[in-house]
Amino acid sequence: MCGIVCYVGKKKAQPILIEGLKRLEYRGYDSAGLAVQNGDHVDYFRAVGRIVELEKKIHDHDITGSSGIAHTRWATHGEPTEENAHPHTDQEKNVFVIHNGIIENYQILKSKLQKNGVRFSSDTDTEVLAHLISKYFDGDLCEAVRKTMSKVEGTFGIAVIHRNKPGQIVVARRGSPLIIGVGKDGNFAASDISAMVRYTNKVVHLNDNELATITEDGFTISTAQAIAVQRDAETVEWAPEDAELNGFPHFMLKEIFEQPETLRNAMRGRLEQGEGVPRLGGIMPVWDTLKECRHIVIVACGTSYFAGCVGRYIFEKLTEIDIEVELASEFRYRKLNFPHNTYIIAMSQSGETADTLAAIREARRKGAKLLGIVNVVGSSISRETDAGVYNHAGPEIGVASTKIFISQLTILTLLALLLGRHQNLSLTEGVEAIRALEVLPEQVQTILSEANHIQAIAEKYYHYNNWLFLGRKYCYPIAMEGALKLKEISYIHAEGYAAGEMKHGPIALINPDMPTVAIAPKDSMYDKMINNIQEIKSRKGLVIAIGTEGDEQLKEMVDDFIGIPPTLDILNPILAVVPCQLIAYYCARFLNRDIDKPRNLAKSVTVE
Repeated sequence: MCGIVCYVGKKKAQPILIEGLKRLEYRGYDSAGLAVQNGDHVDYFRAVGRIVELEKKIHDHDITGSSGIAHTRWATHGEPTEENAHPHTDQEKNVFVIHNGIIENYQILKSKLQKNGVRFSSDTDTEVLAHLISKYFDGDLCEAVRKTMSKVEGTFGIAVIHRNKPGQIVVARRGSPLIIGVGKDGNFAASDISAMVRYTNKVVHLNDNELATITEDGFTISTAQAIAVQRDAETVEWAPEDAELNGFPHFMLKEIFEQPETLRNAMRGRLEQGEGVPRLGGIMPVWDTLKECRHIVIVACGTSYFAGCVGRYIFEKLTEIDIEVELASEFRYRKLNFPHNTYIIAMSQSGETADTLAAIREARRKGAKLLGIVNVVGSSISRETDAGVYNHAGPEIGVASTKIFISQLTILTLLALLLGRHQNLSLTEGVEAIRALEVLPEQVQTILSEANHIQAIAEKYYHYNNWLFLGRKYCYPIAMEGALKLKEISYIHAEGYAAGEMKHGPIALINPDMPTVAIAPKDSMYDKMINNIQEIKSRKGLVIAIGTEGDEQLKEMVDDFIGIPPTLDILNPILAVVPCQLIAYYCARFLNRDIDKPRNLAKSVTVE
């Protein structure tokens, strides 16, 4: 979950690397470092904390090199200290390595190196790589990295420079993303497109067990077996301004307010109202088998998992398909027995989530077919699945996912509607669903126009240390997602529960010091939610209700009310989650939290 950025070209490397690190800081912010090469001279700096601490260290130094590597860390092995920060070097300080991932056999390798007289200066697994590359280097840096790859077990995305190979950067990947950027004044490598989007939108994705040698003039790719690889660059949709704050105090708030456009992007060119059938060109390569499918398993982690939980209810409503939702981190450790023509839907914002990748690889071994729903074109999941659908949501920088969640819900709805219309769903039902989808962006905008009201509610309750979120059916996963958002960025303890489970334990927690967010739109579960709210109020519990606008009965029952526009039951989650996101955001602001970079978390979980 660390950030890697590299540059070699005609310009000074240091400002490009620092800017790239700042754009990657959401991937790790325990420590940072860089190594910039000018001939056989290497300027090498590391600092604990945010990128600003690294900037302070290099402020008085004239770093003139035009080739370099840089890293921002999310600690796995060793505490956040300067000694454990990247880059790591060999004893002679000829090799400089940055690394994202985990070397699982590093203790064995370290012991062998120490027996041969190698002295280690950090507690990290990464330092092993520097010493091994130094050991194998005989003038060919790429070959030294290749030999090192053959010795290590685990996951890695690495970038390496050598004092004796100026103007050359070698990168390698196994299980952790690395992307080459093709620029006009030089070339790049990074763990995320956002690090280099200001300079280029032409990218080449490395596959697992591939290496690349990058110079000012170009790059070459080869496999771990030294077989040359030819791969054309792809054009990414993102623009530099997509990764800027554009006047917002935090990326999370910016991305919450981008959600009307996110919905439009998820639906653009995909709605066919006259026939009530969406168009999803990305799944057409497998359509003949998919339309006959009667068993689907959604695998995902975190917020994507909760989107999958909503998706289960939507598929059950619109199709005749049996559907399951599994945590990707647990999926491959179960005994899997798939019926014939089972499809796995893998969901991941980055397309690089380690557990989700492992899950789809295990599913393929067991004979399942694979679909992906991802936001990053060319990402690992998009390349390892048989077909899929892109979110087209642009970069999401805030660690706590917001706009990708509602994009995932929208795409799951489109997919279920498409399959349902080829089963028993009528034309009338299909047209009704598409009409309701079309007005969602304006409805979300209506909710966002009430942000000041939601902020006032957050100000009233942010000092409470324990919260409960309740929902039923379609909105039960929204209760879990709302609680997760509050936990992630405000550090307030919160739990999301199915409201019907209240009497099976959680009701014991109700007291005047524990707010409950009750998600109670006027849907098929409305009356039951009203009963649950009454049970809480009779025990002097505080209730914030998210309900259908104009619901005076609910408004009179509760302490505070947030209205959402009326829509179909299956689409209520898309609207109901927006107030939950804003509540979490404003509570975190009142508590002065670091909203875009919450403690102990990073955006892309690329290690298990």
